[in-house]
Amino acid sequence: MALRNILTDQEPALHKVCKVVVNFDAKLHRLLDDMKDTLIESGGVGLAAPQVGILRRVVLVDTGEEILELVNPTLVETDGEQEGAEGCLSVPGKYGLVKRPYYAKVRAQDRNGNWYEAEGEELIARCFCHELDHLDGILYTQLMEQYLTEEELMGDDEEE
Repeated sequence: MALRNILTDQEPALHKVCKVVVNFDAKLHRLLDDMKDTLIESGGVGLAAPQVGILRRVVLVDTGEEILELVNPTLVETDGEQEGAEGCLSVPGKYGLVKRPYYAKVRAQDRNGNWYEAEGEELIARCFCHELDHLDGILYTQLMEQYLTEEELMGDDEEE
């Protein structure tokens, strides 16, 4: 296992549509293991394969209880709406105001090709949507209403 370099938003690979994974082999397992190490080291909540230069439909999401490996994921259900700060390992140090579903359910394959579903609310739903967008070459900066200032991120309690 090894750490992979995380590409920044200027890299062309982050703006391309990824290919479906068809081989569930040692090469895929190595990618998943490397992505897990990279995600843990980065302190992020999610990581998509194009962020490490691999144009395949592979995503990791840290739920706080486990790191989900989502291969060929699709959104199968969403509900509600939330608006909040969103960041990205490929857009370091910046955050934007983005609307996402409050709830999301994904269907994906595991590292061995078995299908399963995962669901989440709030941050997990946001992360599912954010990471799946990466697979279609979309960054949150294309969806955001505005960048947030440091004051907006921290909250301003002095006005009360």
